[in-house]
Amino acid sequence: QVQLVESGGGLVQAGGSLRLSCAASGRTFSRYAVGWFRQAPGSEREFVAAISWSYGGTSYADSVKGRFTVSRDFAKNTVCLQMNSLKPEDTAVYYCAAGNYGLAVTPNRYAYWGQGTQVTVSS
Repeated sequence: QVQLVESGGGLVQAGGSLRLSCAASGRTFSRYAVGWFRQAPGSEREFVAAISWSYGGTSYADSVKGRFTVSRDFAKNTVCLQMNSLKPEDTAVYYCAAGNYGLAVTPNRYAYWGQGTQVTVSS
């Protein structure tokens, strides 16, 4: 069992940056892939980025390529999502998730989820 806790959300102006963190407890990320998803009101949960904990491979949604970077910190057992050049359309609740299906882009491939953190980008 892996417990995930996100942090780092908040309110930022368009063009600004935020850094989200996903900390694991109960078990290390070890063999998992860690994904970031987001969900805006009235919308489905959508894939943002993912990273393989073991070999560091990454995947990004087209909408965030070149602006967001996902990374891992072995010492802290944490995965981070650096978000730059934020846009109002990035406003959503952001979730991290862990799963065993590689760099999957669909939520049902992830078994463990955090509680989410709100990101609001003002225009």
